[in-house]
Amino acid sequence: MSHAEPARAPALIADIGGTNARFALIDEPGGEPRSLRVLPTRGHATIDAAIEAYLADESGPRPDRGAIAIANPVTGDVVRMTNHDWQFSITAVRDALGFRELRVLNDFTALALSLPLLRPSELMQVGGGTPTEGAAKGLVGPGTGLGVSGLLPDGRGGWVPIDGEGGHVSFSPVDALEIEILRWALERHAHVSAERLVSGSLGLPNLYQALAAIEGRSAEALSPPEIVTRGSDGSCALCARVLDVFCGMLGTIAGNLAVTLGARGGVYIGGGILPRFPERFAASAFRARFEHRGRFADYLRPIPCYLINAGDAALRGASAALASR
Repeated sequence: MSHAEPARAPALIADIGGTNARFALIDEPGGEPRSLRVLPTRGHATIDAAIEAYLADESGPRPDRGAIAIANPVTGDVVRMTNHDWQFSITAVRDALGFRELRVLNDFTALALSLPLLRPSELMQVGGGTPTEGAAKGLVGPGTGLGVSGLLPDGRGGWVPIDGEGGHVSFSPVDALEIEILRWALERHAHVSAERLVSGSLGLPNLYQALAAIEGRSAEALSPPEIVTRGSDGSCALCARVLDVFCGMLGTIAGNLAVTLGARGGVYIGGGILPRFPERFAASAFRARFEHRGRFADYLRPIPCYLINAGDAALRGASAALASR
C-alpha cells in the first residue's frame, strides 16, 4: 500500500507599503507568486496580525519561511516603518508565525531584484535607446514615499541590489518655479527631501498647496488619490499642474540617479502613482528633465527609462531574495 508524500510547505512573500500590504505564496524559492491578496495596512494593528489574516483564508500546508519587502530601512532586528505606525522585531515575528526563516528587506531592494525578471509587456519605455548589456540599472519610484535603488553588476553575470534611502536626499530645484516651491516648503520644514515633494502621501499634497499659494489660487483639502484623479481627467487645472510639475521633478531625480550610478543599463520607474496616468507621464517634461544635464546631456540621451506596470514585481523580487540564500 503506497502512501502519498506530504505536501511541501510553501513560503510566504509580502510587499508592505505605507498604504497596502500585498501577500502571496510561492511553492519554491524564486517561484512565481500565487494566491495574491492585498490588505490595507491600517486595517491591522500589527504586521503579524495582517499576515495571520491573509493565511486564515489560505488552505493547504502553512508556510514555514518567508520574505517580506517593506517600505523602510532594514538595519537590524527592529523595524520601525517611516510612513506607517507598525514596528516589530523580525525575530519575534518569525517566532510568532512559527517560521524557520524570515527575511525582511527594503521594498525597493526587492523591486530591484525583480528587474531582470520583468517581461517586455510590463515595461513602457520613455525615451532613450537600447540599454547597455551588463551596465548598472537605476530604480526610482514615487508611491506612498519615494523609493530609490538599483542593480550593480557583480562581475560574474549576476547582480547586486542597492540597499539605500535615496528618497531622503535634499531636494534640488532647477528652475524659478521650483525655487519658489522650495521656499514655500522651507517655511514649513527644517529639511526638504526629494520625498517631501515627489511622493504620494507627502509630495502631491505639498505640491498642490505650494502651487495654490504661489499662483494665488484657492486650494481644497484633497487627498493624493483625488489630486491624481482630477489632474488626470482634466477636471481640475491646478491638479493637472501638480502632476506636470511632479513629473518634471521626478525627471531630475532620475537623471541624478543615472549619472550617479552610471546606469547605462536603464533607469526603471516604479511605485503606484505613475501607472495611473502613463500617457500623461510619457508626454510630460520627465524625459527632457532627465536629459537636462548641460555637458552630460549626450551621456544621458541614449539611456532608456522604463515605467514598470507589474503589480507583483516586488513580490517576485522577494521570491528571488529567498532563492539567493
